[in-house]
Amino acid sequence: MKKNIINIGALIMFFLALWTNNSHAQEEEIGIGYLDEYLVLAAENNPQIRSLYKEYLAALEKVVQEGTLPDPQISFGYFIQPVETRVGAQQATASFSQMFPWFGTLDAQERVAAERAQARLQLFEDAKLELFRDVKITYTELYYLEMAIQVTEENLALLSSFKSIAEVQFESGKTNFSSVLQVELEEEELESRLAYLKDSRIPLLTEFEELLNEELQEPLGFPDSLWEEQLLNEKSILLEMILAENPRLEQLEHQARSFEEQLTVAKKMGLPSFTLGGTYTNIASRTDLDPDMALPDNGQDAFIFPQIGIRVPLYRKKYKAMRQEAILQQEAVQLKKENLENELETKLEQLYRDYVDAVRNVELYSRLTTIAKQSLELYHTELSTGRNNVLEIIRMERQLLNYGLELARAKTERNNNVYRINYLIGESYE
Repeated sequence: MKKNIINIGALIMFFLALWTNNSHAQEEEIGIGYLDEYLVLAAENNPQIRSLYKEYLAALEKVVQEGTLPDPQISFGYFIQPVETRVGAQQATASFSQMFPWFGTLDAQERVAAERAQARLQLFEDAKLELFRDVKITYTELYYLEMAIQVTEENLALLSSFKSIAEVQFESGKTNFSSVLQVELEEEELESRLAYLKDSRIPLLTEFEELLNEELQEPLGFPDSLWEEQLLNEKSILLEMILAENPRLEQLEHQARSFEEQLTVAKKMGLPSFTLGGTYTNIASRTDLDPDMALPDNGQDAFIFPQIGIRVPLYRKKYKAMRQEAILQQEAVQLKKENLENELETKLEQLYRDYVDAVRNVELYSRLTTIAKQSLELYHTELSTGRNNVLEIIRMERQLLNYGLELARAKTERNNNVYRINYLIGESYE
């Protein structure tokens, strides 16, 4: 009997140590190393990230197109019936022309395309940061499930030992059969919880593999202890960082600049553009003239250069509408930006509240776990002296299990809220 009690005490001490040991620096480094590998894998494989980056590269090609002159025009004509001139018959003609927009128009168009490309880049950055956030949160949730399953299994093993004690006490008349039934009830409940935890791991693992866009061939690697993520700045400073660095805000800022440059383009398109060109005419020699009377330029081809043309923008309503469109688009983007700033501030308030609550819960359940551990040790001593029964130990053991799970949940929420806030700031994982 005493040997059984000693074994139970060893199990209890092992269970308590699982939740009360502090995270060592080496364990944290190993855990973050696991996570970094999955982040790199997600960045390389995720199709949405790759698609958005291709769109950004395509937008860069648009910059080159917008900053280039229109293609020159070349035309060729052949006279079916030659036109006679004093120096000979015109047989064929060729012309060349190049259009030049108003000074600075091409540069303005290039700036429009450049701002739109930068807006595309910010969409890519936002999607990348969102992916990293989701990978981190999903990994942390999987870690929590793994630890919850492990602790629940150990608790079931502990209950099995308690059941043996309860049966021995019942046979010796020290307790009634209700103690045995109580242990069986606890076992049934814990087995149901364990089944739910294992079932919950399947969809979460599937989500994790979808984020990585790869089916994992080996089990996920987890550290022994969850590392601690902290916010290093006050809420007011975090808000300033979000308003200055959030990729979605920067994307809208580049959009606004593109419409500002578009306004410049509209103004310059309302100004004249110029065309420069030249004409070449092939002329055959006249054979009906006396050689002594032939002109010196008989049969000499003609060059007419330069030719100058001006495009006069007479229909002003069109250009006025173009300018008004750019102004309205710019105002619309500014309103979107203002609305997004309000949403981000509200989101920060919620996440910061949740983060503070999680930190508070970590401290609370750490204290409760310590107290429960001390109480369980006393109950264990009282059980060995016959001043307590197994039901009290089961109750306290169950309470300790709940405190341990709540502590793990609080640590998970603390880290996840840091990841969510860092995403709003636009902070990458490197």
